Amino acid sequence: MSTSEFGNQALSEVADDGLAGWLADVRRASGPANRVLGVHRVRAAARVRDESRPPGPQLPSVRNLVIGDLAARLYRPSPSPRPLVIYLHGGGFVLGSLTSHDGTCRLLARTADVTVLALDYRLAPEHPGPAAVDDAALAFASAAANLSMLGGDPERGVGLAGDSAGGALAVLAAARLRDAGTPAASLLLAYPNADMTLSEPSVTREGHGWGLEEDNLRWFVEQWVPDPARRGDPAVSPLQADLSGLPPAVIATAGHDPLHDEGAALARLIAAGGADVRHRPHPDLVHGFLGLGQVSPAAAQASEDLFRAYGELVHGLPAVSAAG
Repeated sequence: MSTSEFGNQALSEVADDGLAGWLADVRRASGPANRVLGVHRVRAAARVRDESRPPGPQLPSVRNLVIGDLAARLYRPSPSPRPLVIYLHGGGFVLGSLTSHDGTCRLLARTADVTVLALDYRLAPEHPGPAAVDDAALAFASAAANLSMLGGDPERGVGLAGDSAGGALAVLAAARLRDAGTPAASLLLAYPNADMTLSEPSVTREGHGWGLEEDNLRWFVEQWVPDPARRGDPAVSPLQADLSGLPPAVIATAGHDPLHDEGAALARLIAAGGADVRHRPHPDLVHGFLGLGQVSPAAAQASEDLFRAYGELVHGLPAVSAAG
């Protein structure tokens, strides 16, 4: 859809001129939908974007690890122990890597003063849901068993974090870990994909011209859960899961995001299930704002504020045993 079909009024609804300019470029460059391009070409284009991202802040220690057969990367803001959080990247369950979210993980580690363990989980369609949830649970068990070696704080347990699809994985893993009696210590969710049925009104209301197109969103979900009858399965769709008894959470939503309504619903339901939920709405930002700080001062500030709020949450939690 072209810029002219939206007009200046629509662009004026976003936080700043930098974000408006980025959106105008996105609209002008609009090309074939993901389902036309196919997985390989969509991934190739994503890799080009990932390699052009500016570097994140420098940290005292960043090193690559292997957990089972999965690549991982450990970010430490200090030689001293810090609360540890496993980061699950976004990318529609199909895209994303340690490279794509390196800057985000560095910023999270520095701003929240936490140790971050980023996981290169298996991607769809080669590994449909809930394979990536299995990977997150494996990484959690490994991290919990090796907290001191990783630079985590054994008295603070292990948190789970993620953006977009990674947010869905974090919630699903947290529900599984709760049921297993090894609960996560905290959750950090940025504009999470929470409803694989894509039934909330914002999917259509905000699904055109704001950076994440409705048809591409539906295509991503189709790769993650190929069988339409399974998209309401609580093993793959957080809003259909039991959300009681989850850990305290910081959750961010963006107003111009097709996932806005499901993210807001997720915040309400996790809170209704008894958790301390700190919902941070951003009515004038778009999906993916964690990766837009280089073009939008407002996106950069929102990212800093979100990570600072998460740091305040995890550092303020009462000490627990390493087993949770």
